[in-house]
Amino acid sequence: MAAPKQERAVQTREQLLRAAAEVFDEYGYAGAGINKILQRAGVTAGALYFHFKNKQDLALEVMHAQRTTIEPHVPSTGLQRLVDITLIWSHSLQADPLLRAGVRLTGEQASFGLQDASPYAVWARSFEECLEVARESGELREHVELGELAEFVVGACTGMQEYAQVVSKRADLPRRTVNMWKLLLPGIATDRTLGTIENSQERAKSLWTTLGAHDKGSEDD
Repeated sequence: MAAPKQERAVQTREQLLRAAAEVFDEYGYAGAGINKILQRAGVTAGALYFHFKNKQDLALEVMHAQRTTIEPHVPSTGLQRLVDITLIWSHSLQADPLLRAGVRLTGEQASFGLQDASPYAVWARSFEECLEVARESGELREHVELGELAEFVVGACTGMQEYAQVVSKRADLPRRTVNMWKLLLPGIATDRTLGTIENSQERAKSLWTTLGAHDKGSEDD
């Protein structure tokens, strides 16, 4: 009997996380009342407090879930993987409330008493791992400092999505992301690698479509 109970607990936690993300995305932290989250999730207050201490704890979980919405489903490696993660991200921010809420809460966190840079640091470390593989494969120019480049890409993406949100509700974020790499790649990739990296809005859409199909398949399972 333990296994079905554990499975239900995992499902309930996932329901709460998704519902909270939707509510945080729509209303921000201040406007996301616990009752709204419970109603969206279709669970009791007891179920929520079994999994999370309070609303701030739930918000932290949403903030820290950003990487897991994309990375497990990216099959490429090295520099192409880094480009692909950002291309998928450019579409996910338009469609995935868990990612959108994580980004919004990370930006709003000072208003609810937090100063947690770990969401940025996690992305930076992930990007650095891609670059480490790229370096081992001879894809990068010698002058490239991996940590500095990883942090720069995180900062560039952060600012770029904020700009795109104001200008177009992020509708043009894929184009902006492709343009970012058009500017960056010639300065960081070797000549041999530069001709092999795929970077286009078409690739971004294709990767996002594949990710969506994967998620649907997981739900059906």
